[in-house]
Amino acid sequence: LGDVLTEISLSSEGHLVLISLLTLLNNDQLYKFSYTTEVLVDRAKGSKDGSVGYRISSDVDVNLVWRDPSSKDDQLIQLISNVKIENVAQRSAKKNIFQGATTQSLLGENKLAALERPFMVHLKNGKVSSFYCYKAEPASIKNLKRGVASLLQVQSRSGKVIENDVSGRCTVEYKAAQGQVTRTKALETCKTAETGFTTYIQVLGVSGESSSVTVFTLEDGFIKSATAKETHILAVNARRTTAAKIVSRQNLTLVTIETGPFEAAGKNVASVVKSLDEKLYAVGVTAEKVKSQCKGCRSLFEHWQEVQKQFEPDSLSKAIAPRSFLALIQSMRKASKDEILQVLKSSTKTALPQVVDAVTSSQTPASLDAMLQFLNFADPKGLVLQERFLYACGFASHPNERMLQALDISKGKIVSNDIKESVVIIMGALVHKLCQKGGCELPTVVEVKKMILEGPDSTQVESDVQMYLLALKNSLLPEAIPLFSKYAESEVGAYCTISLTALQRYDVALITDEVKQTVNRVYHQNRRVYEKNVRAAAADVVFSSNPSYMEVKNMLLSIGNLPRELNKYMLSKVNDILHFEMPASKILRQAMKDMISHNYDRFSKVGSSSAFSGFMARTADATTTYSLDILYSGSGVLRRSNMNIYGASNGATLHGLQVAIEAQGMESLIAAKPDEGEEDLESFAGMSALLFDVQLRPVTFFKGYSDLMSKMFSMSGEPMNVVKGLILLTDHSQVIQLQSGLKANAEFQGGLAIDISGGMEVSLWYRESKTSVNNKGAMVVTGNVTVDMDFVRTGMEVSFETEASLDFITTVQFSEYPFLVCMQMDKTTFPFRIEKMSLTKYESLPSGKSYVSRRGHKQLLPGSEFPLHQENSNMCKRVFESDLPDNTGLIY
Repeated sequence: LGDVLTEISLSSEGHLVLISLLTLLNNDQLYKFSYTTEVLVDRAKGSKDGSVGYRISSDVDVNLVWRDPSSKDDQLIQLISNVKIENVAQRSAKKNIFQGATTQSLLGENKLAALERPFMVHLKNGKVSSFYCYKAEPASIKNLKRGVASLLQVQSRSGKVIENDVSGRCTVEYKAAQGQVTRTKALETCKTAETGFTTYIQVLGVSGESSSVTVFTLEDGFIKSATAKETHILAVNARRTTAAKIVSRQNLTLVTIETGPFEAAGKNVASVVKSLDEKLYAVGVTAEKVKSQCKGCRSLFEHWQEVQKQFEPDSLSKAIAPRSFLALIQSMRKASKDEILQVLKSSTKTALPQVVDAVTSSQTPASLDAMLQFLNFADPKGLVLQERFLYACGFASHPNERMLQALDISKGKIVSNDIKESVVIIMGALVHKLCQKGGCELPTVVEVKKMILEGPDSTQVESDVQMYLLALKNSLLPEAIPLFSKYAESEVGAYCTISLTALQRYDVALITDEVKQTVNRVYHQNRRVYEKNVRAAAADVVFSSNPSYMEVKNMLLSIGNLPRELNKYMLSKVNDILHFEMPASKILRQAMKDMISHNYDRFSKVGSSSAFSGFMARTADATTTYSLDILYSGSGVLRRSNMNIYGASNGATLHGLQVAIEAQGMESLIAAKPDEGEEDLESFAGMSALLFDVQLRPVTFFKGYSDLMSKMFSMSGEPMNVVKGLILLTDHSQVIQLQSGLKANAEFQGGLAIDISGGMEVSLWYRESKTSVNNKGAMVVTGNVTVDMDFVRTGMEVSFETEASLDFITTVQFSEYPFLVCMQMDKTTFPFRIEKMSLTKYESLPSGKSYVSRRGHKQLLPGSEFPLHQENSNMCKRVFESDLPDNTGLIY
């Protein structure tokens, strides 16, 4: 086809001006079409009858207005139409919000007048070149007109092309057959101004499927009909029943041909358009952004007043806390800095930390400005709020360079060493997230990368070196691997442990043979003696990095020559790898065929250290696993406890939680002899947490003998808080521009209220120690999809929520050897409400007339303890001197 200019309008008499493509219209002919477009919103497997939505229908008359004298393929045509808006699903009059309504009453006089005005489309070879309309027309009306024009964009040859239409700039494939052309649009290729954002952690994210197919039926080269169907399905990866579906259809059908008006005269497109209506302006065919107006909506402060009780600490273990958190974030994303500051200043002292979580998680320029103005990093009394702000930055779903820049600037104003450490550690997490979305070369990112890469070698202060290493551990920069390899062989045990655990987080493909040699040297102590927990960490790296046959064989040969508890730990680790079918299990089985490596003498070593992995939950969409590694000193005192929870979904893995408790230099309390390489260690106990792939600042229980003794006599047994607050897990916002000109908005959010604490208790009188890790949480995930056209709003909300508590307790009696160890990890009874899989569907008009459909389900899951091996059950029976059932407790 050559150039085509098309006019589309709805006149005061009901005349809509449109276009025809593919073939030449005849002069003085009137082509009568019927046109409908509809949109439906429902759950992923819902039917049309159960959907919500609406249909716009009209009778369309098309006639040729102008044809270029030098090219018969260059045309201007006019369409005439009467518009009607109605329900899609069949409902009773009582549930039909359109019952008794007219088009004018729904659209209003101004919008109807805008729809009646003509518009023109200039086509070249069947593609939209220019789109002409009145500038002052509402964007929603112009988008509807663009939708009609986009429907008729077609070509007669098969092949792939790039087209501009209302959906954006998209790749389109045409397939021509006898009497039919099929157009398939690759919606994932469409480039638009409104891109939205999503969570970069795939396990917590939202995935979508979309399709757009238009079928043209031809007769003698003329379009008899054009039928389009566009489908979008969005689902939460970890629970795909939390999903929504949008279906949009268009249909244009030729009814009859009659005698019509004659074409106009003119030499070119511009002169013809001007002669027809000089108020028409050329604009793009891609959809305009529609500004939604909320009449009668509550202000941010009014919203805050309604939900502030849910932000008190007592509510953090209930699902109402994250639900209120998510709703407040939505309000804050529309608010100004002053409005947000008003909420911060009006909050109670106890609710304020949770408000800081919400403001920071909003991730808008206004919310960041409000936080930076509200927080005073020079005030030592505001440490709790400062750290909550930093943690929320670390968990940010879609951080930008400005957030990283703000932390870099605030670093110079901080008076607390703990906050300084947290700032640098969290900056590492932000670097990782910004690099994930292609921002590694941003100026601030480059500057921070340089700082943390050079940091460990720039200072002799032990705490500062640890700080930089933890920041690098968060950043996961490939450039940091040589640095971790270097510090893995350090004389300072803390440096070694951080470096080795960091190496374990990298993709196996990045762990070179040189790095593997370093790690093996640490485990086998080829150059110097290392602490047991360092060697255990090195063993973990070797087993998780695609080990060779000789590496595994040498590991097996070392068993029997290690300190007693490390022997037992390595045996448990080997059995765990085999039992849980980990990647190294295949090569491990090959090595164990050698009787020198695998024999009774090696595999009969006794001790209390252990390693075990198991399943917490398995569904069709996601798998949750746990692991617990326990390493004791030869005297029976805990050396290292490492609990991990992983989530896997759709081929991706998330390190959801790691709580590590370490203790050293405790042998003097019980007059025991320290193990080799640990004779001069300072008394120390502390806890380190990694949450959703973000390493947090470690917490110290005590450091030094004097601190130990003072804590010993003042120890209450109450756990020390490690992480407490509200976290935005899932954060997906998407604008879906439909080919019909309608626009859908999808918002999926997941919030978590969490309280992680841990403690260590030692009784010299009873010669017993107890460590505990307590995890309490409540999670809510919501999905909201709306199609809002000012004159009618339709959509649905789907959600689920859960409350849970998970406790891990290790009791050790060291009055005799081998000492008794009982490990327990249990979840209490908790409700799991798919209730909001409360599925809510709605339609509403500005007049207040509405239709709402709700469904819900509630399920109560009983509490349980996770299965363990018989040896642990037997020990627990002896420790508590009671008849406990088999497989009580947790870890092998």
